[in-house]
Amino acid sequence: MKLIIDGIETTPRAGASLYDIARELGMFSGSLRTDPICAKIAGRIFTLNYIPLREKDASSERESVRKAMAASGGVVRLIRYSEPVGRDVYMRTSQFIIFLAIRRLWPEAKAKMSFTVGPAYYVKVTGCELDVELLRREVEKIVCEAIPLKRRRIPTDEAIRYYRAQGLTDKAELLEYRSLPHFNIYENGDYSDYFYGEMMPDTSFLRSYEILRSDEGIILVMPDVKNPDRVASYREMPNFFSVHAEGKRWGELMQCETVADLNKLVKTGEVRELIRVNEALHERSFSRIADMICDRGARAVMLAGPSSSGKTTSANRLATQLRVHGKAPILMSLDDYYIDRDKIAPGPDGKLDLEHINTIDTELFSEQLKSLLRGEEVELPTFNFKTARREWQGHRLRLSENTVIIVEGLHGLNPVLLPEGLDPSLIFRVYVSPLLPLNLDDHYRIPTSYLRLLRRTVRDYETRGASVQRTLSMWDSVRRGEERWIFPYQENADVIFNSSTLYELAVLKKHIFPLLTAIEPSDECYDDVRAMVKVLNYVREADVDDEIPPTSIVREFIGGNSFYRRSE
Repeated sequence: MKLIIDGIETTPRAGASLYDIARELGMFSGSLRTDPICAKIAGRIFTLNYIPLREKDASSERESVRKAMAASGGVVRLIRYSEPVGRDVYMRTSQFIIFLAIRRLWPEAKAKMSFTVGPAYYVKVTGCELDVELLRREVEKIVCEAIPLKRRRIPTDEAIRYYRAQGLTDKAELLEYRSLPHFNIYENGDYSDYFYGEMMPDTSFLRSYEILRSDEGIILVMPDVKNPDRVASYREMPNFFSVHAEGKRWGELMQCETVADLNKLVKTGEVRELIRVNEALHERSFSRIADMICDRGARAVMLAGPSSSGKTTSANRLATQLRVHGKAPILMSLDDYYIDRDKIAPGPDGKLDLEHINTIDTELFSEQLKSLLRGEEVELPTFNFKTARREWQGHRLRLSENTVIIVEGLHGLNPVLLPEGLDPSLIFRVYVSPLLPLNLDDHYRIPTSYLRLLRRTVRDYETRGASVQRTLSMWDSVRRGEERWIFPYQENADVIFNSSTLYELAVLKKHIFPLLTAIEPSDECYDDVRAMVKVLNYVREADVDDEIPPTSIVREFIGGNSFYRRSE
């Protein structure tokens, strides 16, 4: 059997792992920038502990190759920290080490993943006198031990009994919804855990990190994406922190902190009350934001957020609340300020980067905003996505005394859009993002990006006829654009609106699960689909679309949103 690993052809020894093979080929230098973290084979992500040719295969009369290797023709691509999937593997490994260290030092303590902000994640620790310096030393010790991180498969019933005996009822209750008869665990001593994805080969791979003290526990800062051999710069983000904390508080009050809690509400039918409360909370938030805009006397609202955050519905619901104040809101989209596609220079890879700020005619927008705020009349452009060109259709606008512009778009918080010398009180900035406060279990928080990808996949299929494969093929590019053009400005917002709902995973599953399970293992996006399915496997489907109001943000993705209906 021949193996082609990052373009290098080699013949693996029977029983040798990908880690062994890559090390023998000199692919490890001790730098997180260049060292592999995991591997991609035939569209799937594998741990470097994966053995391409088992000894029993080599000893058979006719050499047999493991399924993934056969599907890939022996081609293996190594993944580094620079790729999102590599960072996910690194983070899962760091979580195992952190929770193992806490278990060793304070066996009676309860540690819980809280939320992620930028390059750091927060862990809430209760039931002990937390000593961060002692924790740092224990983590260093675990890293030096180079504990192998190899999965062990056990019966699901056995895992449930184990976690109940350990007092980890969150995991035990979650596993009761698992349909498969087995469950994978990683373990060391009397501690076992699982983080729903691949890990690094052993604990020594955790090289760049920093542990800080927080009010409720610890903060673990991850490596810098551009230079992973050093820890990322950490800065406090009080706006984001308060929004996350508020979401967690509401989860506690509504007794819906984990997927197991959500499943119980679906089973009893109480999910309908959860929907009503969630939607009421959103309405109250939009009302408060409208109050803040009017109190300031702002004339323009810049509303931004990452893909599938619910920007369009948020802009419309905010407009409704401003009308309650006697305002005359006008919706504008930054998309109409796109430059003609044939005038955009391609990137180094020869492709158009449509997430780049240079695709927007920022000079025209800035000039028109300045003119509008001076009381002048301007003709607004319209971008024709079919012809990929800007059009002028005679759409003229002059602000009246009560007019408030709501400008929605990817780059809404970028300061380059605003004219110099503008009175800052005239502008109000809103950042929209679905900061889901729901954990799969106490040790695994469902990422915000996961919810957004589910939303986008459902929306693109339901309303745009796009396949799962097409949506997933664009996702990495979308995330890179967000990291460059949205996230650096998010803390500059006057208010951050959490557009997630605690109930929507149960609703989205009904729409997306049949699409995901139809993807074949040979498909290039299969591993991305598996990552989505792994979480949804634990979610109980809710057939409650009739309870979701037509103005709900969730309706933007599953259909039936009244803001998209044209008048007869």
